[in-house]
Amino acid sequence: MKHNYLKLFVILFGQLLTIMDIFIINVSIPSIQRDIQASNGEMQLMIAAYLIGFASFLITGGRLGDVYGRKKVFIIGLVFFMISSITCGISQGAVQLMISRLAQGISAALMAPQVLSMIQILFPDHEQRTKAMGWYGITIGIGTILGQFLGGYFSSLTTLEEPWRLIFLINIPICLVALFFSVRNLEESRVTTKQSFDNWGVLLLSAGLFSMTYTLTVSEKKIFSVPNILLMAVSMGILIFFIKNQKDKLKNNKPYLIDFELLHFKNFNLGIVAISFFFIMLDSYFYILSLFFQDGLMINPLRAGEVIVFQGLGFILASAFSVKLILRYGKKALVAGLGFIILILVLQIIFFNGSIEFYQLYLLLFLHGLGVGSVIPSLANIALSGMPEKLIGNASGVYNTFQQIAAIMGIVVVGSVFYYLLGEKPLIQHYHNAFTIAILINILCLAIVLVCIFKVPQSVLPERRR
Repeated sequence: MKHNYLKLFVILFGQLLTIMDIFIINVSIPSIQRDIQASNGEMQLMIAAYLIGFASFLITGGRLGDVYGRKKVFIIGLVFFMISSITCGISQGAVQLMISRLAQGISAALMAPQVLSMIQILFPDHEQRTKAMGWYGITIGIGTILGQFLGGYFSSLTTLEEPWRLIFLINIPICLVALFFSVRNLEESRVTTKQSFDNWGVLLLSAGLFSMTYTLTVSEKKIFSVPNILLMAVSMGILIFFIKNQKDKLKNNKPYLIDFELLHFKNFNLGIVAISFFFIMLDSYFYILSLFFQDGLMINPLRAGEVIVFQGLGFILASAFSVKLILRYGKKALVAGLGFIILILVLQIIFFNGSIEFYQLYLLLFLHGLGVGSVIPSLANIALSGMPEKLIGNASGVYNTFQQIAAIMGIVVVGSVFYYLLGEKPLIQHYHNAFTIAILINILCLAIVLVCIFKVPQSVLPERRR
């Protein structure tokens, strides 16, 4: 079992890189834009490129692991993540950086599904798997904090001419360490039956998800513009055709990309709905919070970043201690965690105003992190619990894909509501009103997550007998 925990820490390097590079670029945007002389539109695309590549290829990454071996695909993802990080770090123009960030996102999509898949295989026992998912949650928290901290630290260095390049080049030593231990310690696992890969399915799914995520990530305030609506309609048409195509292939025993047998597992369906609404809440919350702090409460970006770090600290702490609570109290602990987040959001509506003290900001963000950290690891555990090995890669890819698309949708939809309520010349009261409505939408999303948790079979998150 100790050897399995060593393997766990090895694969969590991949998860760390995936999360860290989502956040590490945010603080460095002004200096990157200045040095490569990029327009606002080019910067938006450069930021979106990682998420577009990541969300578009997660299901493909999961299926590749099933067919060709999870260790092999994980290592290939690490190698290409390192190469794309190098090309990001030496980019001389906006287009080169956009392409490199897209490649980074695709590389991350090769790694991420293998992490969840291998956790399920390494830890078939409920108690050990719950502990492993706790470490998975801790890694997400560390990646979030480390990304923001390193992004700010490297960008502020004065000893180098273009210090922002280090935010990408720092990935090289991490990838090398992960590669060394992956080759030495990981064992290969794949679906045992001989299978072929559905290349046509990859093209269809990638085109549909690419169109959808592109539309969502670059729409900002113009979500209902005619080009965006048309592109979204095209993406939906491609995805509907893809689903029909996959069902026909399954019926005729031809190579497929998604096995819809996944939908026969009640806990998987509930887990997908739960993670989707949870991440609509979470990512829209961070987006709105940043706008509210900096534009509404006039908190400078560095101080706002410091406040957000407290949320990450709470997340890490909760991911560690929530394992014991989940093992002892089962679903009750998860329900309590969701209720706690709702309580903290209500308190933020009450206290986040023009006269807020910084200790109140730190405290309420820390408590919010505690609630979030007590929930996220268990949602993945619910969705993938009891999944047969032949479906685990497929399930991990679908789970991660829904999570990422939900996160983007949350930012776009709730962000659009926030901007609409601000009006043309917003005052502090307008910001508070818009923040209140956005948080109420977040609470509604959490209520839907609660309904899903109540419907999860007791056997998925059993209580330990006392």
